[in-house]
Amino acid sequence: MYDRMQELTREQMEKIHGAAMDLLKNTGVAFNDDEGLEIFKSNGFKVEGSIVFFEEAQIQKALETAPKRFTVHARNPEKSVEIGEDDFVFAPGYGAPFVMDAQGNQRQATMADYDNFCKLIQTSPYLDMNGWMMVEPSDMPHNTVHLDLNLSNMLLCDKPFMGSPVSKQGAQEGVDMAKILFGVKDEIMDKTVSVSLINSLSPLQFADEMIGSLITLAKNNQACVVASLIMAGGSGPVTLAGVLALQNAEILAGITLAQLVRPGAPVVYGSTSSAMDMKTGALSIGAPELSKNIHMVTQMARFYNLPCRSGGGLTDALAVDAQAGVESALALNTAARSGVNFILHSCGILGSYIAMSFEKFLVDEEACGFVRAMQKPLEITDESIDLDVIKQVGIGGQYLTHPKTFQLCRTEFHMPTLMSRQNPDLWTKSGKKSIDEIAGDKVAQRLATYEKPEIDPAIEKELTDYVEKRKNA
Repeated sequence: MYDRMQELTREQMEKIHGAAMDLLKNTGVAFNDDEGLEIFKSNGFKVEGSIVFFEEAQIQKALETAPKRFTVHARNPEKSVEIGEDDFVFAPGYGAPFVMDAQGNQRQATMADYDNFCKLIQTSPYLDMNGWMMVEPSDMPHNTVHLDLNLSNMLLCDKPFMGSPVSKQGAQEGVDMAKILFGVKDEIMDKTVSVSLINSLSPLQFADEMIGSLITLAKNNQACVVASLIMAGGSGPVTLAGVLALQNAEILAGITLAQLVRPGAPVVYGSTSSAMDMKTGALSIGAPELSKNIHMVTQMARFYNLPCRSGGGLTDALAVDAQAGVESALALNTAARSGVNFILHSCGILGSYIAMSFEKFLVDEEACGFVRAMQKPLEITDESIDLDVIKQVGIGGQYLTHPKTFQLCRTEFHMPTLMSRQNPDLWTKSGKKSIDEIAGDKVAQRLATYEKPEIDPAIEKELTDYVEKRKNA
């Protein structure tokens, strides 16, 4: 296959691997959690204080048990997904404290906003999974909001969902709620029903809440995306080659811990590292360096036979404008065509993760549909070429009224729902609406027609009771 984006040679990947092995062996990684350190010690790893040192053989042993593909089960079995190899999923934006409208007006997010994003995900034809903390509700108590987010994920949407890696306790409560949802009576949750994001603390650290969450989730066979988000020139080297080596070391260290906890626990190799803007000191996720990193990260994940995670519709723009469209489409398409298996932040992000936008969610969703259509293989057969039709029409004829055109006109081409294909007269008569205005209208329509997916009332009550009990504990 020919692609003008750089394909790493085996020698180049070995060099990145070797640099990471050097860091892991001689510099080590800080794990700021006693339980995590004890797991490493009991498995023969060299530990000095909070710093763990890794031998290459120990990394390789962990990689041998990490699955290259796994299933995430949905409460609606028809919506379960596969992650790994040629299969990929689109998941929504994550972790935004604000909601921003199409013109860039910003406000604090609420629980009602979170619920509405769950409803849009449920009704989306292209998003495969529900997310986690699409927005951070400002109107809910910080120490218990994860319970409400879990409850909304489970009740308002019947697609697979992301889990709560907020702390060891938060992860365990998420597992407990999943047991109720799926009717699991055992102490350990064996069926993989969630994917959680475990971020390193660059450079070369993991915080205690991330380690506690990873241990709890891996023990219960819940998938963990072990991810590194490095600002090149800030929290990591200024060169992208240096970033690749550093993030590789961090990711492999986290994956190794997951495999020590439970060999075979599903993990995903992930990164959305990008450049620090040298004028402002801020992380730029609309930069071409982000897409270059996405392309390289995917290749390194394949080097280790692991599923890969990276970003999707990412932008630094503060409005649903041309900048947002260009940056988001480039990152999303790069992730899909490069082979990313878990495409997080596919829809809704504005302002370098600071905000989610309902209008941009639908615009990005439209882009996901385009990407899906572009990725769909073209069938080259005698039937699809259909020489008989070409000969029937002959020289100078037309195909518009041919029966084959009538037969396939509604199914052969991808049809957008937001993008305008009107001529100037029709566009003028319909109000000259821009895509963000059309998206705003569609958001209201989607939410108005949303129907909550069916769930056993006894299970819903048990989940609701669990949340209330934990809040009052």
